[in-house]
Amino acid sequence: MERPDFQAEIRELNLAYLMLAQQMLRSDRATAMFRLGIGDELAELIATMSAAKLVRMAGSQMLVPCFRFDDVQLARLMAGEGRDAVSAGLHAAIIAAGKAAEGAA
Repeated sequence: MERPDFQAEIRELNLAYLMLAQQMLRSDRATAMFRLGIGDELAELIATMSAAKLVRMAGSQMLVPCFRFDDVQLARLMAGEGRDAVSAGLHAAIIAAGKAAEGAA
């Protein structure tokens, strides 16, 4: 059985993620850092990277974007499971903000 390596897909996803992250950081750094789940040093690095460095980083065999949490309940809420999608999304945002505050402490 042949296993796909997904390298082209990983590179494309990494580049799109890094370009979006850089644009978000340059636009509203504090909000971007929260949404991306990154600290100040990494935010500074991404915000100041050249296009060539973004492309080089995107070519890594590792997937750059990752889940900010390992919490099945949070994932289900973000997917809209619960009493209704609106309250599930709000509940997920509250839990994520609490986890971000815990990580910063």
